[in-house]
Amino acid sequence: MSVPVGAGRGLRNLEGHTDFDIVWPWNRTDDWGPQRRGATAVLRVKNEADSMRFVLPPLLRACDHVLLVDNNSTDGTGEAALAVAAEHGLREKFTLKAYPFDVARAGAEHLAVPETSVHSLAYFYNWCFSHVRTRYSWKWDGDMVLTTEGEVSMADLSWQVGQADAVIRFPRHGLYIESDRRAFLDLGLRNIEEWGFPMTPDFVYSKAPEWEIRTTPDQIRQFALPQGLVVELKYLDGDEFAHWTNPESFATSVRNRRKRREWLVFNALNEGTVPEGVTEIVAPEGEHVVDHVTHTWLPRAPRPFVVDDPDHAKLHLRA
Repeated sequence: MSVPVGAGRGLRNLEGHTDFDIVWPWNRTDDWGPQRRGATAVLRVKNEADSMRFVLPPLLRACDHVLLVDNNSTDGTGEAALAVAAEHGLREKFTLKAYPFDVARAGAEHLAVPETSVHSLAYFYNWCFSHVRTRYSWKWDGDMVLTTEGEVSMADLSWQVGQADAVIRFPRHGLYIESDRRAFLDLGLRNIEEWGFPMTPDFVYSKAPEWEIRTTPDQIRQFALPQGLVVELKYLDGDEFAHWTNPESFATSVRNRRKRREWLVFNALNEGTVPEGVTEIVAPEGEHVVDHVTHTWLPRAPRPFVVDDPDHAKLHLRA
C-alpha cells in the first residue's frame, strides 16, 4: 500500500458496514479520553469455551484489562468467559465484544480476500485492537495459558511497558491434551513470536502471505522472554487446524515451520506415537493436567529446554 495502514483517522470496510468501520484509538474524539498507561490483552476467539477457565484467570490478574472478541462461536465461549471473569472477581477488568462476520482462514482463503474486507484477517485484527484504551497491547490467543512464572513476568511487564516503544517476544509450548489427567508437552520446538506491541500508528495489522502481520518501524527495541512461561492448549479430540484453509497451506514458507511441526505431533499422538522432543505428563488424582503443567511441572522443569529441531532454533537465536 502506498499509504501506511495506520495513517489517517481509521479504515472503512469494502462492504459498507459502517458500524464496523475502524477508528484508531489514538484518534478517538469521543468520551474515551487519551490513551492511558497500561497493557490490554486482546483475544480473538471462536469455539474455545472449554479453555476459558484456564486462559482467563492468570491473564486477568497479569494485565490491566482483557478484551475478548467472539467471532461467531457456537459453544458459548463468550458466556463462559464472562462467567470465569465474574467467578474470579475480575469482571471490571474484562470486556466482551462480538464480531459477526466470517473471517477467512489462514492460507489460500486469506490470500483471496481483500485487505479491507470485513472477512479479512488483517481487518478483523485491526477492528479488535481499535477497542484498546491502553498504550500497550498483548496479542493473545484463546488457547494460550500463562504458567505461574508467566503470570508474574507478564504482570511485571504490563506496568513497565505502558509507555514503552518496545516489542515483547513470548515463547510458548504446545500442550496436547488427551484427557483431564494426561497430556503431552512439546518441548522439542523452539517457538517464540512477537506478542506485545505499543498502540501507535506504527504497529497495526496488514495483509501478508499465509496470514496477517503486524507492521513495525525499521528500528525497534525488542525483548525476548525465557522459555516455560506459556503453554498452548491443543485437544487431541478436536479440530486443531480449523482456522487453516488446508494442510497444503503449511508448506508455503519458513513462517509455517511451527504449523508443520504441530501437524506432525498432533497426528502422531492420535496414531499412538510420541515424537522425539514430546514429553508425556500425567497429573495427580484430582488435579487437571493443565493446572499441573502450568503450576507445578513447568516451573520445576530444568532449563534450558532441549530443542529437537536445530533448523528452527537457528531462526530464533535472539531468544
